[in-house]
Amino acid sequence: MDTTRVLFVCMGNICRSPTAEGVLRKMACDAGLHEYILIDSAGTHDYHEGEAPDPRAQIAARKRGYDLSRLRARKIESADFVRFDLIIGMDFNNLEILQRKCPPAYQHKIGLLMSYATQHAASIVHDPYYRGSKDFDLVLDYIEDGCRGLFKAIASNGIRTSPEQVESNR
Repeated sequence: MDTTRVLFVCMGNICRSPTAEGVLRKMACDAGLHEYILIDSAGTHDYHEGEAPDPRAQIAARKRGYDLSRLRARKIESADFVRFDLIIGMDFNNLEILQRKCPPAYQHKIGLLMSYATQHAASIVHDPYYRGSKDFDLVLDYIEDGCRGLFKAIASNGIRTSPEQVESNR
């Protein structure tokens, strides 16, 4: 099995993308595939660079067995478009920024997490930052759904599965 490198991206890299990183990492570890799926997260902006995930995201994640405490926010870099096989945005704003920054040769790597979801019809994972703690639980529901679909696609296809390939397999 080839190694697949997945980068999750949201705006500040303190709520949604580190949560997705923690969820997919646990799925990979639980399945014994952590050596084959390398996972990271980044933000489109540097508002929170070097900070730990939002405490509300950590609390919601911890309740479901995910540890985000060691993660630190960073901004996406040009090298990320080369380094990662899949670059997964959380919403249309993130997607548009990624598409604008990404060299044409790597555009095929970019997609949305919810394109992998099977239980929720939402197109995006909304930003819970300015909302209440219940929104962090809903965001986690969406992220778990999207990550389950993404993990299944990676595990069953041996890797490097773009959102377009997942859609054609449904």
